[in-house]
Amino acid sequence: MRILFKRTLLAITCGSALFLTACNDDDDKDNWGSNKNYVSESAYNLEVLNEAASIKVMTYNMPNVLGKIKKESALVFMPKTKQPADGWKVVVWVHGTVGNGDGCAPSRNVINERFKVMVKSLLAEGYVVIGPDYEGLGTPGMHPYLNLKSEATSAIYAMKAYKERYGNQINGQWMSVGQSQGGQASLGTAEYANSDANFKGAVAGAPASSLGLIISDIAPKAIQGLLKDGKVDAATEVSATLLTYASYTTAGVTAYEPKFNYRELYKERSRDIAALAEGSTGENGLCFLDMQKKFIDDIKDYLKNNSGKTVLDYPGLVNNFQENPTVKKFLVDNQPATKKINSPVMIIQGTADTSVPYDVTFKLQEDLKAMGTDVTFVRADGALHSDAIVQKNADLVNFIKKHMPTTK
Repeated sequence: MRILFKRTLLAITCGSALFLTACNDDDDKDNWGSNKNYVSESAYNLEVLNEAASIKVMTYNMPNVLGKIKKESALVFMPKTKQPADGWKVVVWVHGTVGNGDGCAPSRNVINERFKVMVKSLLAEGYVVIGPDYEGLGTPGMHPYLNLKSEATSAIYAMKAYKERYGNQINGQWMSVGQSQGGQASLGTAEYANSDANFKGAVAGAPASSLGLIISDIAPKAIQGLLKDGKVDAATEVSATLLTYASYTTAGVTAYEPKFNYRELYKERSRDIAALAEGSTGENGLCFLDMQKKFIDDIKDYLKNNSGKTVLDYPGLVNNFQENPTVKKFLVDNQPATKKINSPVMIIQGTADTSVPYDVTFKLQEDLKAMGTDVTFVRADGALHSDAIVQKNADLVNFIKKHMPTTK
């Protein structure tokens, strides 16, 4: 399937005059693109960054999880620095979990404060930054949350569309960077760009991985430890967060398996809350903080009205959810870093992360190294899930400058 996917992409890439040089490059045999990836640009008016000469929303075409061409969107940040003589180099930011609804898309919201730290640094260094919304976010269709191929395709086609639009101004070199869902997506992008000589490396902060193991084994043990220490609110938040991730994941499967009944994976009490990830139309699902709060409030209500029960007793996912054939296949197909990545990789992980535990990511990077991948592992002591990549922003920027230097 993957070989066919690559050959198809190569064939349509070479149909574009703008990519003839790349298609004739013997060192870059698998290129992505089509004879019409770029569609349009419009101004992004929700916020201004001092470091950005402009921020636009780019619309582009990409193949979705069903193999059909559909329009998607991406933020494009242009630096104020002088264009390098050899053209702009690009960092593709693949974002973390926001939700499945169109209203959750980054291009429809103010810029995330944590991402702002990174994008300002990269713009100051003279990089163009492109941030795809991902398939189905901000555009019609369900977002296939944590679908590795879809995330990578969103990134690759956003880059190719931008090159199609500004071919004579683009150097061609690019890298990916992301955190959480975006960390998984960054590793996936690197994997799917393995044959692209212009792809220079990936940064992944707390990459989502081993979801089944975390929910069924690691998280319950962590919650038990929090409860033992009397930290009921913290245990409640951890449980609600994981149920939120699970809801987005299971609802997202319907993007390519419309008949998948994900509701049967939840116990009766939590079933309707989980369905809020999809919403009434698949376009209006709740965004992350609202979804998380729904679970937090319901867990608290459950504890209040069920004396002697703990967070671990809350009726969330059914006990054997991982045995569902669709879930089992999803967990295997979308585990990142299962193959050698040819470009350098930086992985940043906080030691206090309760969403993607440190030990899970440490093993992932050890496995990558064992396959021959050039991995730089950065430990962020005391950092929580969303904080590590901010705490180590200087390391991130230096890694990008090392492997893809640019002249301001």
